[in-house]
Amino acid sequence: MYGRIEGAKAGAKAGAAAFVLTAIPTIAAPRYIPWAKAHLNYTAQALIISAASLATYFIVSDKTILECARTTSYERIQAERAAANRDV
Repeated sequence: MYGRIEGAKAGAKAGAAAFVLTAIPTIAAPRYIPWAKAHLNYTAQALIISAASLATYFIVSDKTILECARTTSYERIQAERAAANRDV
């Protein structure tokens, strides 16, 4: 359970950072680049920003959950080995 909460927090932080880092150039591009002005309407800009933010959220949260699971599993194995050595 702890890994899921930690993963959600890490994903939210990374998603917020990706939102800001994607939004600035995406919103500024139509003002300075003629191609972007002709092809990127408000809907396209919103889709680009939200896709980058969501992808970042899911990737980071998945990696964090797997890392927590790996750490927990390794700690459990070490504890079982220590208990087995004490019993012998």
